[in-house]
Amino acid sequence: MPPADDFETRLATVERNVVELREQLAVTRSDAAAARMLAAGADHDVSEVRAELRAHTQALNVLRETQLEQGWKIDELSRRIDEQGREMREGFAQLATGMAQIAALLTNSGESERLPD
Repeated sequence: MPPADDFETRLATVERNVVELREQLAVTRSDAAAARMLAAGADHDVSEVRAELRAHTQALNVLRETQLEQGWKIDELSRRIDEQGREMREGFAQLATGMAQIAALLTNSGESERLPD
């Protein structure tokens, strides 16, 4: 049988260990609660960032659609301006032809008036 002194020493050591474990358990519980709180806060922050990212993505998509529509309108206006330019050139060509014919008629009529003299 071991001496009683040895048993009491071991018992005191075990009791100290139990007290230390209880203190560590309390700290560990506190740390775990703080970690859960931080995780919940981080989850909330991530949710907010995702919501903002979705909003920004939607805004960019709307902006892209607007730019495409404006591009189509610019293309249409460019075609219309080109068409009007062709019409204007044709009109000036007709006008020039008409002016040349008038000048020729005036020149011919002036010559025919001089001939009978």
